[in-house]
Amino acid sequence: MGDQGSGPHQSTPAPTDKKLDELYGLIEGIEVAMFTTRRADGHLVSRPMQVQGKQNGADLWFVTNGEDHKMDELEFDRHVNVSFYKDRTREWVSVSGTARVVTDRAKVRELYKPDWKAWFADEGGNKDGSPDDPRITLLGVDADTVVYMVSNTPRPVVLYEVVKGIITGTQPDVGETHVVSGSELHGR
Repeated sequence: MGDQGSGPHQSTPAPTDKKLDELYGLIEGIEVAMFTTRRADGHLVSRPMQVQGKQNGADLWFVTNGEDHKMDELEFDRHVNVSFYKDRTREWVSVSGTARVVTDRAKVRELYKPDWKAWFADEGGNKDGSPDDPRITLLGVDADTVVYMVSNTPRPVVLYEVVKGIITGTQPDVGETHVVSGSELHGR
């Protein structure tokens, strides 16, 4: 996938290193993403999920309950979309890719955070919210394409551009849209 004008978004050309720095900088500043899967009946379902930071093994990591419905949805269709939005700056990221279910305890221990216990109630035995809790499942998302909009414009200027767009009927200039291909993400 090329960088300019490919897909539904007009994008601004930029070097791959710059795009990757901007992309991960945006994601690091947004803790919760909307994670979209497809149900067996074809309908899309989105739910908020907290990103577990950039770690080796996947482009994005999430933790979930392995007994949850999204596991059934991922069995039906592994294609997902993960979207991020920063209200203050109107910056956003849309990641299209495939999700992998990871139950490897070593990887769970590597990513584990004590606050996960809040989401895994102590049911006794090894279902105690610890890294060895069999319910704790990781979702690794491998990105195929990422589209994002970054703004280096001060907030008052962004607001001015939006108001100007409403008054004049022109599209506001609030930032640059970039497309990052899977090959750029993975250095192929």
